[in-house]
Amino acid sequence: MPSAEIISGKTVSAQVRERLKNQVAEMKTKAPGFRPGLAILQVGDRDDSNLYISMKLKAAAEIGINANHIKLPNTATEAEVLKCINNLNEDPGIHGFIVQLPLDSNKPINTEKITNAVAPEKDVDGLSSINAGKLSRGELNNCFIPCTPKGCMELIRQTGIQVAGKKAVVIGRSKIVGAPMHDLLLWNHATVTTCHSKTASLADEVSKADILVVAAGKAEMVKGEWIKPGSVVIDCGINHIPGNIKE
Repeated sequence: MPSAEIISGKTVSAQVRERLKNQVAEMKTKAPGFRPGLAILQVGDRDDSNLYISMKLKAAAEIGINANHIKLPNTATEAEVLKCINNLNEDPGIHGFIVQLPLDSNKPINTEKITNAVAPEKDVDGLSSINAGKLSRGELNNCFIPCTPKGCMELIRQTGIQVAGKKAVVIGRSKIVGAPMHDLLLWNHATVTTCHSKTASLADEVSKADILVVAAGKAEMVKGEWIKPGSVVIDCGINHIPGNIKE
C-alpha cells in the first residue's frame, strides 16, 4: 500500500492568514480609521480555553483585527453573561464576537440560550440557531459557518479532490463540528453519511468513504485497515492517549 500524504494544516493556515491580512489592509485603505473589531467572551479560567483564546488573539493581531478579550469569573450567572452579550450586540465597534465554550461557571447556564443571544450578524462562530438553520438550508453565502468545518473544507480543497459526486462520511454529530460538516459537504454536492455511537457497522461505512471527517471524542475509533485507499481523511478530534506521543 502506498504511503499516505500528510495535509499540512500549518501551510494552509498561513495562506489563509495572509489572504485575510491583505483583505483587512484593503478595507482600511478604503475607509481610513476603520479597524475591524472582534470580541472574545470567556466565562471561567479553563486552561484549554485560555490557550485557544491566546491563539485567536495572536491571529487577530497578525492580520490587523482589533481583538478584545472579556473574561467573566466562574461565579458569573446566566443573567450576567446575557447582559455582557447584549452590550456586545449593541457595541458599534464590535463587528463580531465569539463566546468561548464550554462556559466554565459554577452557576447553571443554558449554553444554547447563550449562543442564541448573539446577534446573527455578529455570530462569527456560526453557533446560533439562525446561522445553523441557514447553513442546513444551503445558504452558504448568507451565514457564518463554524470555523472547524470551514477549515476542514479548506484542507479538503487543498488536496485537489473534486467534492461533488464523492461519497463522504462524517463521524460525529455535534453542533460545533459534525452537524455543520455534514451540511457543508452536502451543499458542496457530496453524498454524505453521518455516523455516531449508535451506527451499526462503522467499519462498513468508513470503507466506502472518498472523504472521511472524524469529529468524535474517542481516540483510535477508526482503524487504518477500514480506510479506502486514496481517500482524504481529516481528523478533528483531540484526545488524550496515555503513554508515548503518537504522530
